[in-house]
Amino acid sequence: MSAASRFVRLVLGEYGERAEYLEERPWEKRRDFLALNPAATLPVMLEDDGPAIVGATVAGEYLDETRGVFHRDKRLLPEKPLERAEVRRLTEWFLGKLDSEVTRYLVRERVFKLEMSADAGGGPPDASAIRAARANLKHHLRYLGWLAESRDWLAGPRLSYADLAAAAELSILDYLGEIPWEKEPAAKDWYMRIKSRPSFRPLLTERVRGLPPVHHYVQLDF
Repeated sequence: MSAASRFVRLVLGEYGERAEYLEERPWEKRRDFLALNPAATLPVMLEDDGPAIVGATVAGEYLDETRGVFHRDKRLLPEKPLERAEVRRLTEWFLGKLDSEVTRYLVRERVFKLEMSADAGGGPPDASAIRAARANLKHHLRYLGWLAESRDWLAGPRLSYADLAAAAELSILDYLGEIPWEKEPAAKDWYMRIKSRPSFRPLLTERVRGLPPVHHYVQLDF
């Protein structure tokens, strides 16, 4: 249920990289986890015996420099500066703005609070926070629909980090049944395309304990 972590996983999948994934509950603030990232945020990526690579965009830049540069026309961060700027803008839009205005609230209220102790902030969901997030989602879906309708992919003619960032966020919201896809057909068509990619399939097999996804979550054509 971490969109930032899902983004890094999608990047790794697109570049054909294998990784071992560990579940972390950041609100528990384990000592070993804080030693890797004192901010207690996800994702944290470790490669070999190197230092922790913390944060979705930081990990994305690292993977572009160490993997993407060798993928030429399949590179997820374009080579031209203006094109890179647009990809970075939209990646930040989805992982930053969409996450902070929508996904983070819905996940916390509908999922994490069920797992948290009272001392960590667990308890019944805040209905007002859920209503605000759902209202914000309408505006983000409209923007996503416009991008999908006016471009081949969200940031331009090729698949990029922008698409993976949006997919990471939308996949969580879709799992929770929060997206009215019928209102944005262009966004739905884009999501079905990216949902069909091999890098996306592992996400479709995972389940939150005690909270199954909506029935169409695993369907590639819905």
